[in-house]
Amino acid sequence: MTTAPAPEQFVPSGNVAPLKESATIAVSQKARALRAAGRTIIDLGAGEPDFDTPEFIRSAAKRAIDEGATRYTAVEGIAPLREAIARRANERWKGSDRIMPAEVVVSGGSKQSLFNACFSLFGAGDEVLIPTPSWTSYYEMVTLARADVVPVVADAAGGFKATVRELERHATPRTRGLMLNSPSNPTGSVYSPDELRDILALATDRGWWTISDEIYLRIAYGAPAASSLDVAGTRERLVVVSGVAKAFAMTGWRIGWSISPAPLARAMTALQSHTTSNAASVSQFAALAALASPVDADAAVTRMVQQFGRRRDAALAILGTEPRIQVIPPDGAFYLFIRAPGAGRVPEAGSVFAAHLLDHADLAVVPGAAFLTPDWVRVSYAAEQSQVEEAMRRVVAAYRLLA
Repeated sequence: MTTAPAPEQFVPSGNVAPLKESATIAVSQKARALRAAGRTIIDLGAGEPDFDTPEFIRSAAKRAIDEGATRYTAVEGIAPLREAIARRANERWKGSDRIMPAEVVVSGGSKQSLFNACFSLFGAGDEVLIPTPSWTSYYEMVTLARADVVPVVADAAGGFKATVRELERHATPRTRGLMLNSPSNPTGSVYSPDELRDILALATDRGWWTISDEIYLRIAYGAPAASSLDVAGTRERLVVVSGVAKAFAMTGWRIGWSISPAPLARAMTALQSHTTSNAASVSQFAALAALASPVDADAAVTRMVQQFGRRRDAALAILGTEPRIQVIPPDGAFYLFIRAPGAGRVPEAGSVFAAHLLDHADLAVVPGAAFLTPDWVRVSYAAEQSQVEEAMRRVVAAYRLLA
């Protein structure tokens, strides 16, 4: 009698072996599992607005379904949506050339647009500068492109915003590109127009590609956040990535886009044609409604940003009752970046603090190690205000216990 061979153990290919699971998604999954087990968890780990998608956008999607918009579209997106994206971009772009719909590629979320750009631009031997802390997926996308990540850790006192001098110090002859994000995830910091202008001028002078992630652009407090299109002297090596997920509370619709020079747009379209093909057709028509109805859209975005602002102010006031807590005051997005108790003396202080908050305070936050800053934690305030306030009281109590 023969014995069946033992099943082979899965060995990941070299393409994915270096990848780490998304820490933000992992935190939310653990919070959901604990809730299912009966725990009352406040989940401030996810980067997702808690608002419903505005009604006028939902209605447009329903009409699109009824009118038969359920088939494949062009890989790069439906023409009316790309035209609307180009039109809105031209309202900001100050150059003599016009941004054309052919330079727009619509994808299944801004995450895919960022990946398309990284995979199309960078390769083995290239170095990519990433101001750090930054969104965890930037590091993994560059790794998937087989390029080398070069973290540029800036000063916390300046909101962790990278300066021209710091970028120059980390650059080498192998530097090929730069990832920018303003407003920033995880810090909420916003680059001023002058700061953006100087960085883009440096990139142009050095021949680097700049990928500017502007998904949080419309979520800013006080002064509006500047787009790279507002200040760039040229678009020759500039890729602007955005989408509808954050400002329009449309995370599940999965629509993002890139604006880039036409040859790169064609390359990204070809890449997408062999991976995901077109973004969901109904979602594209929903996104078109968001961009083509400026009065309704502006009113909806303004209401949401005002609520985010109230939550931010309330959270900062509660955190301010413990003078030892160091937090980056956010000027945009919807995150608080908080230095963990024991930072500088406790290894992975942010992970220790995040674990304590989940295990003993029923509060889910993301450890800063996910953003290559292990002494910090990221706390989202994209939740109902009473939950945000209660969460901040738990943070203060835990901080005082552990400090």
